[in-house]
Amino acid sequence: MIELHNATAGRGKADAYQDAILPKVSRTFALTIPQLPPELRRAVANAYLLCRIADTIEDEPALSVEEKRAFENAFVDAVMGDADPEEVAQDIAPKLSNSTLDAERDLMRQLPLVLEVTRSLNPSQQASIVKCLRIMSHGMHEFQRKAGLHGLPTLHDLDRYCYCVAGVVGEMLTELFVDFEPLLAPHRNAMLRMAVSFGQGLQMVNILKDQWEDRTRGACWLPQDMFAHHGVKLATLQTGKQNEAYAATMSELVGIAHAHLRQALDYTLLIPTKHAGIRRFCLWAIGMAVLTLRNLQNNLDFSAGTQIKISRKAVARTILMTRLLGKSNTGLRWLFASTARGLPLTPLTAEWSEPSTPARTWPKRSIPHIADADWREPADVQEVRHR
Repeated sequence: MIELHNATAGRGKADAYQDAILPKVSRTFALTIPQLPPELRRAVANAYLLCRIADTIEDEPALSVEEKRAFENAFVDAVMGDADPEEVAQDIAPKLSNSTLDAERDLMRQLPLVLEVTRSLNPSQQASIVKCLRIMSHGMHEFQRKAGLHGLPTLHDLDRYCYCVAGVVGEMLTELFVDFEPLLAPHRNAMLRMAVSFGQGLQMVNILKDQWEDRTRGACWLPQDMFAHHGVKLATLQTGKQNEAYAATMSELVGIAHAHLRQALDYTLLIPTKHAGIRRFCLWAIGMAVLTLRNLQNNLDFSAGTQIKISRKAVARTILMTRLLGKSNTGLRWLFASTARGLPLTPLTAEWSEPSTPARTWPKRSIPHIADADWREPADVQEVRHR
């Protein structure tokens, strides 16, 4: 059984650090998280920072595969209260190289302060975060140790990867939303299923946008089978030498991401209109993702993510329109359709529409370390250990 910890230490210093570091490690989430109601905002910001620490460990090029696994385990143990966070931070932080941002190295050093906020969250919130981090850290490591320029073997493997790094975050956010607003409880199962698709849509946009930067780090998260179908070998792919076959495959992937983002909109529209801030949190992410897809589709021969970055004006327009139409489901559907006009739409594979319980949805049921494990749902946590 997962045993969680609670602390009532003063929030001043820990909360001030959390608020200050967030914009230094993510401009996007520094924009969207403040839209949430205060108590939900604290939990989501804290969860994001902890996920960012897990990412930092896994992305650090100076660490060996064995070190990454050991440090990820130690980090999760510290979050669960089974290891001293000060010792964990002191072990990991000095080994982070200059390849890691200064703000991310500072975040690692300040793990004990970040966990002060975690300990002050309610048991259900803590359980949701712990479950996410356990799945994410294990999954990231499994995929990272096999990473290479050859890409992922199949589209199904891409689904699995996206679940481990993003779909599970969607599930965690859903649990936090339901904990905050009990009126969402009847929609919990439906939202948990759509949350995985929501996360995949956002992650696919990042994968497509960042593919050339990823290649410089020796990684490719594109699916081999889809490119091979068009005669493209990912291992030999080079900027400036993309052809029509590459463009055709990219358009299919843009279409898949578009299909997932449609699910993201359906997810968002289940949130009561009175929670405009939660809606904005979701809608701004969706809007920026769709705009990025448009830039991708219009520039399939791009060679760097900066070439398809959306403009500040486009972001401002998205923010304005979602504020104006935020309480109208019909208006938001129109806005999505208008923004996505001209994008290809690729039908999702059959697994995405198969009926199942949240615990057995695609693609988690195909991931052995998740399907075979007894992952405890947050609602099942009965005991909280005080320290």
